[in-house]
Amino acid sequence: MKHEDTILAAVAGFVDTLSFVALFGLFTAHVTGNFVLIGAGVAGFGQGILLKLSVFPAFVCGVVASSLIARALSRRPAWQGARALHAVQAVLLLGFCAAGVWATPVTQSDSLPVLVAGIVGTFAMGVQNAHPRVIARAGVPNTVMTGNVTQAILDVVDMLSAGMADSVRATARARFAKMLPAIVAFALGATAGALGFRHAGFWALLVPVGALAALALCAAQPAGIVTQEGT
Repeated sequence: MKHEDTILAAVAGFVDTLSFVALFGLFTAHVTGNFVLIGAGVAGFGQGILLKLSVFPAFVCGVVASSLIARALSRRPAWQGARALHAVQAVLLLGFCAAGVWATPVTQSDSLPVLVAGIVGTFAMGVQNAHPRVIARAGVPNTVMTGNVTQAILDVVDMLSAGMADSVRATARARFAKMLPAIVAFALGATAGALGFRHAGFWALLVPVGALAALALCAAQPAGIVTQEGT
């Protein structure tokens, strides 16, 4: 799908921000950010150390599940694997929504409903993090924007530098055009995630669930490729 990375970046920003504001600063997509928060918690700043520790195995499981699904579908066209991963992630985020509603009101970081919500949400985002690595396709990273922002800045420097070769400028311009929509979508998704939780609680997760369901339904064989059955 043409705008797949842009939509996925918005999903990642939405879910990561919602989980951060709802679950004691938990990152579900940018999972390594939890190392910083665990360190702060050990020093007495913040809370939810158990929650943040428990999600790492869930993230690993999400990555492993993506790999196993991709391998099982490796003999089929890549779009079928993508459809399966989008569908699995949608179901998991629906589970995150249900667990979050169960956990509401969220008052204790180590309560069972909160732990379940964090684990299921991180499992879902582990699937998305692994997706572009287990199913090769042209695109940009869509879960963590640090690398994208860094590259975008470097590309702007190349485009504006005097004496830069035209070929270098053209490459930088093309790369920047690919990076920018994902960066903007992530930022907008993050804002929407925070506002969504403020006004709808965990029910706001139905928005990224719907986006992933749409991606799964719209996944299709690239035009111009004739299958064996169609010959």
